[in-house]
Order: sequence, then C-alpha cells, then structure tokens
Amino acid sequence: MTTITTGTDKLTRDALAVLQPGFTGTTAPDWLLRRIGEGLASVALFGRNVTSASQVAALTAQLRAERDDVLVAIDEEGGDVTRLEVRTGSSFPGNLALGSVDDPELTRAVARELGRRLAECGVNHNWAPSADVNSNPDNPVIGVRSFGSDTALVARHTAAYVEGLQSAGVAACTKHFPGHGDTAVDSHHAMPRIDAGLETLNARELVPFRAAIAAGSKSVMSAHILLPALDRERPATLSPQILTGLLRHELGYEGLIVTDGIEMRAIASAYGIERGTVLAIAAGADAICVGGGLSDEGTVLRLRDALVAAVRAGELPEERLADAAARVRELAGWTHRARRASEPGAASQEGTAPGTDIGLVAARRAVRATPAGHQPLTAAPYVAAFAPGANIAVGDETPWGIAAELAALLPSTLTGAYGAAGTPADVLTAAGERTIVAVVRDEHRHPWMARMLDALLAARPDTVVVEMGVPRAEPRGALYVATHGAARVCGRAAAEVIAGVSGA
Repeated sequence: MTTITTGTDKLTRDALAVLQPGFTGTTAPDWLLRRIGEGLASVALFGRNVTSASQVAALTAQLRAERDDVLVAIDEEGGDVTRLEVRTGSSFPGNLALGSVDDPELTRAVARELGRRLAECGVNHNWAPSADVNSNPDNPVIGVRSFGSDTALVARHTAAYVEGLQSAGVAACTKHFPGHGDTAVDSHHAMPRIDAGLETLNARELVPFRAAIAAGSKSVMSAHILLPALDRERPATLSPQILTGLLRHELGYEGLIVTDGIEMRAIASAYGIERGTVLAIAAGADAICVGGGLSDEGTVLRLRDALVAAVRAGELPEERLADAAARVRELAGWTHRARRASEPGAASQEGTAPGTDIGLVAARRAVRATPAGHQPLTAAPYVAAFAPGANIAVGDETPWGIAAELAALLPSTLTGAYGAAGTPADVLTAAGERTIVAVVRDEHRHPWMARMLDALLAARPDTVVVEMGVPRAEPRGALYVATHGAARVCGRAAAEVIAGVSGA
C-alpha cells in the first residue's frame, strides 16, 4: 500500500483522529508527537509506559505540549487490572470485591478517587468499568473483573462507577459491549461465541449497558465476540447491526464507541488489523484501540492509510469517518473542559472522611472469612502461592498474593510459589511444622490447584486457604478467606484477618 505523507488534508487527519495507538518507552517518541501535530487525537498508555505517577504526569504534559486536548487513555480498572500500579499491585479492589460489598456509594467513592489519581497524572479516558455479567463461572478473561453474576447488581454498580469516575473529569469507557460474561474463550486468543437468545441477551447482558448509558457514560467499548442472535456473520466490533442498530438506534447511545484492541487474535487472525479497522469504523465504531501488542509508527501509518484508501475506493463512506473523528474530538473537548474547570484535589475526599484510604476500606469490607470466629495465627506461617498464568488483560508482571503483607504482621513468614508441576510433598517439606497458608486464584478453573489443596488438607487439616479469585460455593480449610480479587489491598485485608489484626 502506498504511504500517504501529507498528513494535513482533512481525510488524512480524520483517519488519524480515530486511532488510539500505544507506544514504547516512558517518554513520548518523536514520531508520536509528530502525528499528534498532524491530527492524532488520542494516545493509549500501557504498563510499559509507567514507572511512577510523577513520570506519567510528565509524559502527559509532553503530549499536551503538542495538543492541549489530546485524549490519554489507559486500562485502569483497579483490582487485578492496573497500569498505574503495575509493579506494586493496585491500591483499589476490583469490581468483584465492590460487588460483594454491594454498596453503590462505596463503588462511587472508589471510582471517584481512582479518577482523581488518573486526572492528577493527566490521564482523562479510562477503559473502565467492565459491565459484563459473569454468568459463566469458567470465564477465563472476566471473572473478578465483573461486579458479579447478578444482573441487577452489576447494573447498579456499573452506573455508580461511571458517575464516580466522571465526577473527577475522567471519561468512563463501559465495556465489553454487548457483554463478555458468558464466554469460555478469551478474545485475546480466539473468537468467543455466545449462543444466548435475544430474550436472554436483553434480560442479562444489555441491562448494565442501559444503566451505564443512563448514567452518562462518555464512551463504550465493543467486544470481539460473535453473537448469532444479533449477527450471524460478524463479531460485535465489526457488526453494523450491533454497533449502529442496537447500540446507537435501539439503546439511544450518542457517545464515543471504542473498539477493544484491534490486534487481538479474534479480529487480527480472521480479518487482519487493516481490514478489521475499516470494517469497525464502517460498522459504527468511532475509535480504534491499538497498541497492547503493536506499538510502532508503522502500525499507525498502516491503519491510517487503510482508512484513507477505503474511503477513496468507496468501501467506507467519508461521512462515516468524519462523524467518527468528530465524536473523538467532542470527547477530547469534554475532558479538556473538565480538566480546566476542576480544582486540584477537589474530588479526593468527597463522600469519605478526611484521610481515608478508600481503596483499603473497600478491600477490608469485601473480605469474607469462614468460620467467622477463627483463632488468629500468632506464629509465622508458610505461604504456598499456587499461581495460574495470568490472562493478557491482567498481565504477568503485576505482583499478587499475601506473603509480603502477612510477613509485615508476622515476621519470619516464609513463602514459596507453585505451578501445575508442583507436588503436595514439595509444600509439606518446605513448610515443616509451620501452619500452611495456601493462596489460590480461581481454584475452580484449575484442576491441578484443586488436587493440590485436596492433598494438603488431607495431610494438614489446619491449612488456611485464601482465594483471591472468584470464590468457591463451599469454603474449605481450617480458615477460608475470600478476598474477591488479587489487588495489593486485598492481600493486606486478608493478612489482617489471618493475623487477627484490626484494620479499623
């Protein structure tokens, strides 16, 4: 394909405006700044771009020196999915923890504080919250990222999260439309399919999105999933019936529609990223998220040129591309006005007592311990962490567990990490006479993990079990602690319970 080099005509500027590209490094490369000057309206940040809050603030200031109203997007759900705290674990519990408490005011306060911290760093577009109803307990990619499996609960917390985040001047992006909760496949790897009928989709998947729209969500992210009841041929991201017919016309949504990462295999393997980008904009999407796996100038130019070529060939109406670009600029304008109107720190303590660490408060409220009247540990235990591979949305680089938090309360705590190749004998030998604290993550999805726990509990009935994913229906162990997520604050809250330390 011939590369377009002018970068100044309206068609080319519109094609750049609809892209949300990532990049490598902790400062903006020259090519990115140059493209912003040519019309690029959005930039995406990932964990690879973050070392500290002050560094992110300097980076976003560098971007805004080129364009004051640039959208800076990030995937900061809190909980397991964090980018600002990718190397330490999040200061906020995730959606399942908030849903387990079921206090919408708490969810609103957590989202408000998260939004305030993003705004302080210059980030103004957050790809959150997840509005997926986790109706399939074996879902490999949603799980604790959902508020729960109850539709009404998910709807009220989705609305509260949107309201809290946007009160801090950060645009919410409710995802993954029309709902990723009933899938058994991760769309990062392949195309998921939901075979539910229209009645089920209307009564379950779409309810939280209706609530988000009513709450004023500034953007919605599409899912790379096939729903034959809505479109037999194309996944939601590429479907005019779903994005334009359902989301725009039937649900009346007027905000920005963003795609999930266009390089994810559900799209890239079947269509290619250039064709996928053109089809997504034609279907009704307004912005193309790209850069989780692709982060170079060449990718941006390929997608820009594919859009321009599609317009010139009559495959993509120029008016549709112009409309998409206008919606991106409109959202950029909203965030720009919100940033200028806000006072530093104004949203930080609204709805909470002065000095309150709202994330830790929420994590403590989310912890469930069975039996309630357990005897706390007084001697340093052995922490055995059973670690499944993290999904791509979470990432392998974010630490999780309770060992460090427990060691702070019970010095001399020892720890070991075990995968599917580990054996109960390995754990028993390493633990010696110490009480074993077995830390798991979605035990119900990993048979090897369940077998390890079965053997440990048979040999050592005094074993404490900490579930940091979706909890079991039936608790087990001398003490069973469910944190409803693996954020750093969830680990601290669990450690406090085990050691009998009051978090009040």
